[in-house]
Amino acid sequence: MTVHARTVRSGHTADAAMVAPAGLTGLDEAEAQHRLARHGPNAVVGTRSRGLIDIVRGILREPMFLLLLAAAGLYLVLGDIGEGLFMTAGAVVTIGLVVLQEARSERALAALRELAEPFARVIRGGTERRVPAREVVPGDLVLVGEGERLPADGLLIAGDALTVDESALTGESVPVSKRPAPIGMDRAEDPEPGGDDTPYLFAGTLNVRGQGMIHVVRTGASTRLGRIGASLAAIEDEPTLLQKTTGALIVRLGILALAFCAIVAVAYGVLRDDWIGGALSGITLAIALLPEEFPMVLAIFMALGAFRLARDKVLVRRAAVIETLGAATFLCVDKTGTLTENRMALTTAWRGGEAQDLRGHGRLADAAVEPLRTALLASAVRPVDPMDKAVRIAGMRVLPEADWAGAPLRTYPLRPELLAFIQVWPVSTGGVLYAAKGAPEAITRLCRMSDDERAAMDAMVAGLAGRGLRILGVASARDDRDHAAAPEDLAFRFEGLIGFEDPVRSDVPQAVAEAKRAGITVAMITGDYPATALEIARRSGIDTSGGVLIGKDVAELDPEGLRERVRRIRVFARIMPEQKLALVEALKANGEVVAMTGDGVNDAPALEAGHIGIAMGRRGTDVAREAADLVLLDDRFVSIIGGVRLGRRIFTNLRKALIYVTAVHVPIAGLALLPLVMGLPPILYPMHVILLELVIDPVCSLAFEGEPSERQAMERPPRPASEPLFGTSQIVLGFIQGAVVLGAVLGLYVWALNVDIPETQARTSAFVALVVGNLVLAFADAAEPGTSFFDRSRLAFWVIGAVAAAIIAVVLYVPPLAAILRLSPPSPWWLAAALTIAVLAGGWFGLAKRLRAEWAPRNEQRTPA
Repeated sequence: MTVHARTVRSGHTADAAMVAPAGLTGLDEAEAQHRLARHGPNAVVGTRSRGLIDIVRGILREPMFLLLLAAAGLYLVLGDIGEGLFMTAGAVVTIGLVVLQEARSERALAALRELAEPFARVIRGGTERRVPAREVVPGDLVLVGEGERLPADGLLIAGDALTVDESALTGESVPVSKRPAPIGMDRAEDPEPGGDDTPYLFAGTLNVRGQGMIHVVRTGASTRLGRIGASLAAIEDEPTLLQKTTGALIVRLGILALAFCAIVAVAYGVLRDDWIGGALSGITLAIALLPEEFPMVLAIFMALGAFRLARDKVLVRRAAVIETLGAATFLCVDKTGTLTENRMALTTAWRGGEAQDLRGHGRLADAAVEPLRTALLASAVRPVDPMDKAVRIAGMRVLPEADWAGAPLRTYPLRPELLAFIQVWPVSTGGVLYAAKGAPEAITRLCRMSDDERAAMDAMVAGLAGRGLRILGVASARDDRDHAAAPEDLAFRFEGLIGFEDPVRSDVPQAVAEAKRAGITVAMITGDYPATALEIARRSGIDTSGGVLIGKDVAELDPEGLRERVRRIRVFARIMPEQKLALVEALKANGEVVAMTGDGVNDAPALEAGHIGIAMGRRGTDVAREAADLVLLDDRFVSIIGGVRLGRRIFTNLRKALIYVTAVHVPIAGLALLPLVMGLPPILYPMHVILLELVIDPVCSLAFEGEPSERQAMERPPRPASEPLFGTSQIVLGFIQGAVVLGAVLGLYVWALNVDIPETQARTSAFVALVVGNLVLAFADAAEPGTSFFDRSRLAFWVIGAVAAAIIAVVLYVPPLAAILRLSPPSPWWLAAALTIAVLAGGWFGLAKRLRAEWAPRNEQRTPA
């Protein structure tokens, strides 16, 4: 039997995926670059990064900075010109610092957008290449598979009949079919989308089924999508729930601040007959009460946190998931490519009780010839699937070219009801050959095996699968004429079994062990044979004591029964994509916080249903990536665990920063209001608050964000999902920390005034204590117990501390600046007293954390087992 070749190959190589049909070699690279320069990038819109002007405009709309500018204007018009200039300079520096931090966030977001940029598979110079979609040009030949979005407008010129969802352009939810264009069709036509049984394809639409080759006609703004102004940059920068909550808090505090501002101004004017001083004091209090750092800290942490995750090969598509990562309790992962290396090698062929190892280079046994030849004919001509690639590599190495050259008449893709891939080939002697490759149970169905035959094959499958091999059956059927019959209507002949080896990644067992120590249960969900799944799970370190649950049982169990089974089973085999959704719902009903991985079109519901949807970046479909919260850029399991570790770090550091922001505003607001109520000279003027802001902003956004993970971060269970990032307990802790600093600084100020030292020296002592106390409090909140005081990871903190010390020294010991700020250097004794009180008031919490960390292990040792 000889299979006819329908196309002629332009070369010979061991990897069929890298060879293009003759006459379809695509553009050469030089011509592609020339067309890219002429037509521009294949992008509907540019990036959405904010420029410097946009950042400044947004910052100047914030109430805090409007108050700063108002205070500077009042000082310039009504007050001392030196104070006014200092206030203006301070406002400019403060705004400049925030601009730099916002720009840093924008750079991180721009880098993330580059990582998230879609890619396309193109044929150039006869070779398949993967290029950014924005580099696709008119005339390119683009390969498209199931679940991929089309990068440009064009014609389907080869491959299967595609099923395409064009609802993005038409609003119609029913997919339409696409047929390859007849030879000679005009490629310059401009058809309307929505046509059924046509060859026209459009950018932004989704290929639901089939694979083919597209000749690109229009790109970028010339596409149908570009002309209606739609955006392909699908990720919108919408505020997260946490950002909305803190934004509402800022609004309420802003109203409170303005009310206090009015009360203080009126009280100052009535009681002291100083309306200008009252206005300035009111503005000081309003500035002190507004925790404007909240939205900035959230934005910076989310942007830089997402960028850190991306450097760990985890792309964040929805910022809110960073908060959820630390609460994950159950991790459902695929086997192939995630736990294993996804480098399938065809190692075994079996037929009629005889098996042959295909890894050698000797003569192919007769028993292995037909299984291998049939598997080759049942594999994609331009394979993307690793198993298809492995079959073609093995088959092209040992079989004559006549057995594998050419292209099929038709293909029948995998379907939920029949897990087999079938291709139809013309035969030289007449008629056609149906070649099928798929799950053993699907092949037994096609071959209509008897119970005894099925039992014998099942025994052999179980034996091979127990060695960790992935097993597929192969079968063939002849038809005298091409009736385009449904495969199920034909009587197939069983040709044998083939086995693939995909080794477990070397870093997986250690990562699974780390997940267990972190209180995260790892389960494997695969479409593979149960015995293979159990062996791979055992090698990976996943608990196999509960046995395996197969997809058929999942479908038959009621919700309550499934909930009970998933409490103890960690290996799920022969699972269809739609059954993943049932597993997710059962786990969620058991109170688990579920992270679910997926890569196929039908995985999207499970990814959406999981608390954390994780798509594969390399082998995943566009549908899966769009439904997911995270995308693994390298498809590796260890990246998921690294993402959890980083997620816990980001969550912990963000909480510390928000507690610190709350804490530092308590003494600032208290020191602006209480002296007025107590009839004492003011401690803080607006220029003092500006100096404090110059310390607070970089401390909370740089020092806290850069703080390394806690040593025990992956040694404790996940936090409860109901535990908020910034709830009542965190607010109370912040107020307690701030109240201690407030009491200490105010007590120092009153003490200094009572011993009759000059008012400016008393103010200086209190101001120095406040600045140092805030810095010490930042270190106490951020630092992990047991870490060296001068650890290299705290470089940002020490730089900020050194800069703050230099600024304080300058404003104290440069007379013009000291006069503007109404300060004067205190005696060394008072300076030492201020520093001591500051260290005690700000550092008590750090000491308490250290003592608790030291006592916790001792208490555990004393607790009886």
